Amino acid sequence: MRMRFVRPLLAVLAVAGLAACSGTPTPGTTGSASQAPSSSPSSSSPSSSPGSAAPSASAATGTGSAELSITLVESPDAAPQTFTLVCADGVPAAESNHPTAAEACTSIKNNPAILNPAPTKTDQACTMQYGGPATAKVTGAVDGKEVTAAFNRTDGCQIALWDAAKSILGSDGGL
Repeated sequence: MRMRFVRPLLAVLAVAGLAACSGTPTPGTTGSASQAPSSSPSSSSPSSSPGSAAPSASAATGTGSAELSITLVESPDAAPQTFTLVCADGVPAAESNHPTAAEACTSIKNNPAILNPAPTKTDQACTMQYGGPATAKVTGAVDGKEVTAAFNRTDGCQIALWDAAKSILGSDGGL
């Protein structure tokens, strides 16, 4: 008699668990990329620290104006790399020394919120995988809005946030 209640309950719990894990963070959603891009640097969230969510995939197109300083550290032994990215109308300015400035400016124009993801939800399920020791910090302004974001690759959510912003970060995280 007891099994009649347990099996349906287990089935419901299994479906609910799969539903919670089925999606991957999209820009603008909350993730746990050590808090991917956020508005404050941190080692657990890219936004305020790697661990925030990535910007919304349906974000509106921006003007493509940006003045950013990007600091990338590929590994604990590597010297920090610093890039300047200045964009006007989605086109890199002469003072940019970013390795893929044209691609980065296009990414910013197409999704200006990519560096300001929503905070990570406390109940967000993220895969427990390690994407490497790379970290990145981005400060400056995009379309007149201040940006302070930190990225890392400490779990699946943070990796997704990094991957969404990799053209701006100037690295795929060393992988």
